[in-house]
Amino acid sequence: MQTSTRAGRWGRLWRLIKGRRRYFFLTIAATFLAALFAYLSPLVISFTVDCIVGGKAMNLPRWLQDGIDSLGGRAFLAANLWLPALAVLAAQGLNGLCAYLRGRWSALGGEGMAKALRDALYQRLVRAPYAWHKAASTGDLVQRCTSDVETVRRFMQMQLMEVARTILMALVAISIMLPIDPTLTLVACSLLPLLIVFSFFYSIGVQKQFLLVDEAEGALTTALQENLTGMRVVRAFARQSQELDKFTRLNRDYRGKALRLNNLMGVYWGASDMLGYLQIALVMLSGIYFAVQGKLSLGTVMLFFTYSSMLTFPMRQLGRILADLVKADVSLKRLDEILTAPQEEEPGQALTPPIQGGISFERVSFAYPDGGEVLHDVDFSVAPGQTVGILGSTGSGKSTLVHLLQRLYEPTQGRVLIDGVDTADIRRDWLRCHVGIVLQEPFLFSRTIGENIALGDPSASQEEQFDAARAACVHDVIESFGEGYDTMVGERGVTLSGGQKQRVAIARMLVQKTPICIFDDSLSAVDAETDAAIREALAKRDTGTTLLISHRVSTLRGADLILVLENGRIVQRGLHAELAAQEGLYRRVCAIQGELDEAPKGGDAL
Repeated sequence: MQTSTRAGRWGRLWRLIKGRRRYFFLTIAATFLAALFAYLSPLVISFTVDCIVGGKAMNLPRWLQDGIDSLGGRAFLAANLWLPALAVLAAQGLNGLCAYLRGRWSALGGEGMAKALRDALYQRLVRAPYAWHKAASTGDLVQRCTSDVETVRRFMQMQLMEVARTILMALVAISIMLPIDPTLTLVACSLLPLLIVFSFFYSIGVQKQFLLVDEAEGALTTALQENLTGMRVVRAFARQSQELDKFTRLNRDYRGKALRLNNLMGVYWGASDMLGYLQIALVMLSGIYFAVQGKLSLGTVMLFFTYSSMLTFPMRQLGRILADLVKADVSLKRLDEILTAPQEEEPGQALTPPIQGGISFERVSFAYPDGGEVLHDVDFSVAPGQTVGILGSTGSGKSTLVHLLQRLYEPTQGRVLIDGVDTADIRRDWLRCHVGIVLQEPFLFSRTIGENIALGDPSASQEEQFDAARAACVHDVIESFGEGYDTMVGERGVTLSGGQKQRVAIARMLVQKTPICIFDDSLSAVDAETDAAIREALAKRDTGTTLLISHRVSTLRGADLILVLENGRIVQRGLHAELAAQEGLYRRVCAIQGELDEAPKGGDAL
């Protein structure tokens, strides 16, 4: 997977949330107003103590002083102390309203960003090339699209707004305190640089431990997933005790690393609490000293004490914010590897020609980017409606050959033609809608059997689904279930046998009614009698051009053309009778499976 710069990935995220940026700006605005109203209450209390009760001269803005004078001045306020109390309540009410709006807009921005991010990730995943998915880990991709998205969302919604809140509160507090008394302001901010530096070093120290905890949790989750998925294997080999010991060991390792992380956090929170209370104590002691000296009023001391308390504790969150920033950056880097994943492109003409089923491979070769050549100089032609059988040992290139036909891979040399048109010039989705395939290990979704069959063509009627199931020799089996076609398949089709899953997958493809059908060893899990019944039903159904990959000669012997692959090359081709009479792999397989029409000559059988 590709790597990206920090600025590049955060810039990509910023562009991704283009339609939701307003919520983050509104959140910052609400945060600023909440800070103003939060600091307004101590100002009103200080004014009440010093100017209304204490008789100190008022030093207010002209418009506010004129308003108080019009009411009757200090005497009126002293006789109606409920008015300052009402002002405090109003300030706190407005503070609460802004806090509510801040939370609402922050949630709208964060959740909207998470939705946009998940949509973008899924869009990239479904359009990534087949080869990219083959190299990726499914569990890792799921982890990125869930846990990593949540980490980024939490930082953007909570911690990033907390940064804005801390900075705004510091700026507002200092701008209010500095004109009142610069000396006490300096005392109130004296320990803040130390707290910031301590938070920075804490974030660096905790970063490595966070990574260790995440890795340990990943190993624990993987072990749990493997055991739940492979529970039948665990029980079949009586491995419960060994797997329990393994899980216990991984759980112990995770617990130890999590405890070390919690210890680090405990040290930070304890030390930052100490610095915070020490800061407040310094302000209190200095304020009392200046008040005794007559340099400060009691209301001013109360104001600085309150502001110091309100300012210190948000600052101690910096360590947590920096640590979460590191985690968010790591998560965003992992997400960015998906967001920058290669996509299937249409380098050709993206044609949508009518497809009848004629197939031609013209000197086709193929090699994986990280491996040797899989197919070499493959050359054959198939007329529409013909059946081609393909036989070869494991790794001979059979599946790769049919994957080229669907453009899951592109040939490194040569051309693949359908009805005379290069598949590279045919639009991928159009091609795949006309080339159906059933794999040896078909995948069924956790839905009903009927819904799985209907995936081939959602517009197919129920009777068409039944006909496809009859052709796949699975209709009677489905009807024998208590819920019939409404029977839930279960995760990955675990409630069905291997042969039943293959036949449901065949029915799913037959519903699609494609002019080209590929059976990639998809009858391997059924018995010979069912195999013959399915082939007979398919012959009556007229499935168009058919490619049969199989290790059973009985499955291939009726084909119009049989290809024998060895080491990525076609070493034999012809009808069953022709190949059975020739020396080579096909005759040897026939002899082993008892499919020779006459007794084998000496030396023919293995």
